[in-house]
Amino acid sequence: MTILLNIVFPIFAIILAGYLCGRFKLLGDGSSEGLNKFVYWVALPALLFRAMSNVELEQVFDADFLGAYVGAQALTMLGAMLLGMLLFRNTLAEAGINGMNAIYGNTGFLGIPLALAAFGEAATVPIIITVVVNSAVVVAAATLVVEFSLQKGSASHGKVVWGVCKALLKNPMIIAPVLGILWAMQPAELPASIDKFCELLGSAAGPCALFAIGLFLVGKPVSSGFKEVSVMTTIKLLVQPLLTWWLAMAVFDLSPLWTAIAVLMAATPTGAGSFVLALQYQLHVQRTSTIILLSTVISVATIFLLLQHYQALLIG
Repeated sequence: MTILLNIVFPIFAIILAGYLCGRFKLLGDGSSEGLNKFVYWVALPALLFRAMSNVELEQVFDADFLGAYVGAQALTMLGAMLLGMLLFRNTLAEAGINGMNAIYGNTGFLGIPLALAAFGEAATVPIIITVVVNSAVVVAAATLVVEFSLQKGSASHGKVVWGVCKALLKNPMIIAPVLGILWAMQPAELPASIDKFCELLGSAAGPCALFAIGLFLVGKPVSSGFKEVSVMTTIKLLVQPLLTWWLAMAVFDLSPLWTAIAVLMAATPTGAGSFVLALQYQLHVQRTSTIILLSTVISVATIFLLLQHYQALLIG
């Protein structure tokens, strides 16, 4: 529990710092959006490119683990999107953001240190897989849904497809991981100077995104859309982990350790990357920020219970 609190508390503290700076007007109007644009166009692409360029591709393609983890994400995202459209009258674009909120876990700042602390070095490979999936698949899927929705008013299907393709080709959240994967496919390592450049910029992505959430929350009623927020938070913290566990055990027959890691990473709260995308497209921004905040609070209890369940596998 102490390890969990030590990892979760700094996340809250950064959001609170942003809120206080906005509340006492230490930063000007529009600072949240400006900071978010820095994350979207500069810091996060650097982080994604570096993460992808350093990965060993043969480690990533574990069919059973991908089947359980990505399969649960796909089912969860589709379910969340349908609920958003049927129950809360979301547009397809808003449903895409809700779908991302329901599956985009805070694997980087919360999942990685938690999994390593709980399961040791044996967790390294499955952790890498989840980070790659979040970076290269989830962001791309949500962006594709949003762009398709925004382009579908075009005169023909051809124009819709062409509009989506142009938008994706200009999207740094897509370009950066793709370029990183292309680099990883050739033998040369990333030059030290470029690696350090990306490391320094990328390390700012998480804190800046969390700080921007705090700034955005100033003057906003957190209770707005609370029913929708509650449903999406429940899907993220309960439905996705349960689906992951079921697929891992009943369909793909993963080992107990890899099942535990997959479920733990699926149980992480919604990551700040969802807010970055929501603010960039001006879709469900307030709901997304509240989902991140609420899911992070509740995950202290849900992850603790999950680790208790897998106590026999924990190190130390």
